[in-house]
Amino acid sequence: MLIHSVFDPDFAPYGKVLEGYDTAALTDTLTAVTPLPEGVDYVPSQPELEALPIAGQFASNAYGGMPIQLGWCNGHNTKLNCLEYHRDSELNIGSEDFILLVAREDDIIDGRLNTARVKAFRAPAGAVVEVYATTLHYAPCSASKGAGFRVVIVLPRGTNGPKPAMTPLNGEDETLWACNKWLLAHAESSEAAQGAPVRLDGVNVDLAAEL
Repeated sequence: MLIHSVFDPDFAPYGKVLEGYDTAALTDTLTAVTPLPEGVDYVPSQPELEALPIAGQFASNAYGGMPIQLGWCNGHNTKLNCLEYHRDSELNIGSEDFILLVAREDDIIDGRLNTARVKAFRAPAGAVVEVYATTLHYAPCSASKGAGFRVVIVLPRGTNGPKPAMTPLNGEDETLWACNKWLLAHAESSEAAQGAPVRLDGVNVDLAAEL
């Protein structure tokens, strides 16, 4: 699989890099207060990150005054496993380079997505990468063989919290996995074993051979 850059024109349908932010204190704090697990861990809200001045800048500038949360997704990973999307953009800021595996919401046909539609984009450490609401994504991937990643995840507050009580009215409702989180799982993923809807067809993309 060809790995593009988030600065390439090919990334335009999926997101953009936001300029003007000084992320040094953010990535330094991320490295200092969060672990680097062998697998992948996600925490939606980290107080030390949310106490930084840049958190207010993200809320007022990037999200136009909406309440937000700053959490993290850290670890080691080379596989797709699942794709998710939200009703709002997500910001990703890494203390190390990382790779995003993405697809577009309009790649979903009859509730399913073929993984042949997935593309890979490398993000450099410190860049503020906006992933659009219409972009399917999941856990970051390592940018080089054996490397780990620490990535700040900025989302509207409450996202990835408990799934609301609801009666499905359509096929999309069946993929709601948590608050503001619609999930399509690959059959080989641990999420599928936990009952997540298996809606990804094709190979479970693995970048290991590309690193």
